[in-house]
Amino acid sequence: MRILLIEDNHRLNQALKLGLIEDGYAVDSAFDGKEGSEMVMLTPYDAIILDIMLPVKDGLTVCRELRDRRIRTPILMLTARDAVEDRIKGLDSGADDYMVKPFAIDELRARLRALLRRESSDRGPVIRVGDLTLDPAQHRVERAGQLIDCTAKEFALLEYLMRNANMLITREMAEAHVWSYDYDGASNVVDVYIRRLRRKIDDPNPVKLLETVRGAGYRLVKPQESA
Repeated sequence: MRILLIEDNHRLNQALKLGLIEDGYAVDSAFDGKEGSEMVMLTPYDAIILDIMLPVKDGLTVCRELRDRRIRTPILMLTARDAVEDRIKGLDSGADDYMVKPFAIDELRARLRALLRRESSDRGPVIRVGDLTLDPAQHRVERAGQLIDCTAKEFALLEYLMRNANMLITREMAEAHVWSYDYDGASNVVDVYIRRLRRKIDDPNPVKLLETVRGAGYRLVKPQESA
């Protein structure tokens, strides 16, 4: 899953980013409201962490503008203001949750997981492609009733493929969804993770779900359409 962090305090931004990366998220950072708004227009995010007190454009304005554009991405708002009226303003602007600084990073991570579980429930609690199932809330993958152990990145890539079953997913699309903009690792990272997933979900089973489209990318094929 891909998260956008809009926070102008560079030290806090980096600390939150590192914590979320440990949880397996792809995280992009913005340091003012205008930059953050522009990034949302360019990239689909699974959640946004948004500070209220931002340069150029404040967080309340950013949140209202995103909701006016019918962008429904879950927003967790951060602020140093703890007055009731300030919390009301944040929630009324369209935020889904609200945290007052200072806070424990572990609590933020838990709040974010709760938002994402809520979003996953709205889209359907369990994703199924043939006998392959993925439960985002429980972080659980099974095939033919057998539990499959996936790393955070493998899980994120598999979820993306399953939500877009039968669609061609290019390497660029996969990188954009699962890895952040500043990822500077191997250029063949998607191929590596596809091979890992194939060993786990396809090799032990007679029906193969992961298909390579040469020169283009990959597709998770529903069994009834694999022929």
